[in-house]
Amino acid sequence: MSIFSRTRDIVAANVADLLDRAEDPAKMIRMIIMEMEETLVEVRAGAARTIADQKEMRRAVARAEAAQASWAEKAELALSKGREDLATAALLEKAKAKSFADATLADIAQLEEGLAANEEDIRRLEGKLREARQRQNTLLTRIENASARSRMRAMYKGPRIEDAFAKFEVIERRADLAEGHADAYALGGRTLDDEFADLKQDTGIQNELAAMKARLAKKEG
Repeated sequence: MSIFSRTRDIVAANVADLLDRAEDPAKMIRMIIMEMEETLVEVRAGAARTIADQKEMRRAVARAEAAQASWAEKAELALSKGREDLATAALLEKAKAKSFADATLADIAQLEEGLAANEEDIRRLEGKLREARQRQNTLLTRIENASARSRMRAMYKGPRIEDAFAKFEVIERRADLAEGHADAYALGGRTLDDEFADLKQDTGIQNELAAMKARLAKKEG
């Protein structure tokens, strides 16, 4: 179904309100632009036909005016010759030509009014079309940004991220266990520094033991 039923509907339409009410604004604005472009083509074609009709009607008026002049001359000629009957018939034909010319001029005037209204509609419709095209780029950018934000939020709030972090926790636990095992092995092993420290400690104990023996020997002697 067409968005707009008539040219006047498009001219009176508020493009922003249409987009605010649309379920799919991007699709709506494409349809609006397409409808406006098609309507512009139709209105311009109609205006071209009207202009062509006016030209033909003006030519017909010119022929009717020429006929009036011709019948007037014939009426004078007939009257000058004493043929009042022919003069009367010529004047009747002149009146018919004048009636046709007057009616045609009235039709031309009506077409002029319609053409002026069409020209105003075309001007305003072109403005609406420019507005729709300007809003199209902005609107599509907003929709793309909103879709990207929605995808991002769905990702960091969704189960995939939670699952990923749960896996990270499992991996971190395994790393802790591996480090614990390594530390446990280190507790049971002896380094070179440990060996030298033990030697120093043994030497000190042996010296202290020798000193104690020497004191005891002095007391006994």
